[in-house]
Amino acid sequence: MKTAIIYYSKHHGNTKKLVDAIVESNPDIDLIDITEKHEVNLCKYDRIGIASGIYFGKFAKEILTFAKINLPEYSKVFFVYTYGSADKKSYTNEIKKIVKDLYCDVVGEYSCPGFDSFGPFKLIGGIQKDHPTEDEISGAIKFYDTVIEKTNALITKRKLRKKLQLEACN
Repeated sequence: MKTAIIYYSKHHGNTKKLVDAIVESNPDIDLIDITEKHEVNLCKYDRIGIASGIYFGKFAKEILTFAKINLPEYSKVFFVYTYGSADKKSYTNEIKKIVKDLYCDVVGEYSCPGFDSFGPFKLIGGIQKDHPTEDEISGAIKFYDTVIEKTNALITKRKLRKKLQLEACN
């Protein structure tokens, strides 16, 4: 099964640290930097990761636009993101709406703090220094392992259901 992770990581590269670690442990993943590729055919992928830092309380506008244009309907997606301040309740609202409108299955999300020195945080030397930590990076790798298990289970279940439907028709 093929996996792609599309990502946008600016400023300190916090999100890139997570996706690089996931890819290092799973070298068959295609990593797509959306600042370099604006249109990609994602139809050949069984799993699509969407990774971003949080900018003004949501995923980067660049990744939101990319997902609207390039994400195929009915995909199995997962989210990976880093944030400076920990009000996580609404960070994924906008990306989840895009994914829902495309009838995609969300199979998980992973987040952790990331060093943030944007805006007023610059005056105090930043917040969430030394993040993501080694433990948080390891957590991202473990999270991806659960994504593999969940998507494999979903695909197996759908194949079985389809087989039973075909048998019932004969």
